[in-house]
Amino acid sequence: MSLKVPFLDLKSVNLRFRDEILRAIEGVVDSGWYILGDSVARFEEEYAKFSGVRFCVGVGSGLDALILSLRALDIARGDEVIVPANTYIATWLAVSAVGAVPIPVEPDPETYNIDPERIPEKITRKTKAILAVNLYGQPADLATLKQIADEHKLFLVEDNAQAHGALHKGKPTGSWGIVNGTSFYPGKNLGALGDAGAVTTDNQEIAERIRILRNYGSPKKYVHIEQGINSRLDEMQAAILLVKLKYLEQDNRKRQEIAKIYLENLNGVGDLILPVTKPENTHVYHQFVIRTKFRDALRDFLAEQGIGTLIHYPIPPHLQKAYKSLGYTKGDFPITEEIADTILSLPIYPTLEHWQIEMVVESIKAFFKRL
Repeated sequence: MSLKVPFLDLKSVNLRFRDEILRAIEGVVDSGWYILGDSVARFEEEYAKFSGVRFCVGVGSGLDALILSLRALDIARGDEVIVPANTYIATWLAVSAVGAVPIPVEPDPETYNIDPERIPEKITRKTKAILAVNLYGQPADLATLKQIADEHKLFLVEDNAQAHGALHKGKPTGSWGIVNGTSFYPGKNLGALGDAGAVTTDNQEIAERIRILRNYGSPKKYVHIEQGINSRLDEMQAAILLVKLKYLEQDNRKRQEIAKIYLENLNGVGDLILPVTKPENTHVYHQFVIRTKFRDALRDFLAEQGIGTLIHYPIPPHLQKAYKSLGYTKGDFPITEEIADTILSLPIYPTLEHWQIEMVVESIKAFFKRL
């Protein structure tokens, strides 16, 4: 059965820019320069401006952006990094990739972001950084996290893969940490047509080091001063991102409009718990996440109606086989586990049509009437 309301329709999202994207790609092809050329340099400049920072360094993926951010801070084996218990596993994988240990902290049950009040008890002499995630499009409590980090002489690093364009106390996400990683995976608010990522920072020394690390540890051809990797933002993807960056604020407003319809029409329906936006934040709704104890039945019902949904995320990192060695078991992070058992993400993207939004709302109401 073809879905009447796909969870995400990337084809329709990107077709709006088809002609501009093809001209941008043609420009790269005609340039004859395909690695770290003009498109990457221009995108780095534009995205730094957009993020309210001095520097942006384009890399191959969001995960590489986080790994390189931690490497630039000399975080390594024997160190600990505070991470959200409730997040996509990439946040933890970055910490593990540099040899450090992720130390999970439970979320604020209202925003699903890391709870600053729970962080101090997890800080030890081995702690080097707090890696904060702006989950689902809403900033974490970045001002408080920065204060905690400063008090304990720790680095604050943002994982800003889900909140391009969001603000905390009027200041953009991706500008609060000493260094911050983001992803431009195709489904993100600012999505490439393949893997892509970037690091943002106000620190020139960190930016220069990441430029070297992403390019085989090489500041100039055939000179290698560190054991770097190959993780360079592709010229084609940079050209595409330059096109789409122009429309990001407009697309974020569309997401906010859709979210407003959901919030107004689903308020008080069944046992639904709807997203809460803190007054100091703007929310750019990378995902619109509801909660209900009837999650699985609701998901099945919506699928029968031709409505796509997803769960972000069904298995928390501490219960994944990949992290079995850390020794966590079910019940260790009850808030995170309850969220994982009850969350459901509804369709929310700029090309979602009004009749599709109404169909989602009416189908959810119909489900709860049947209970």
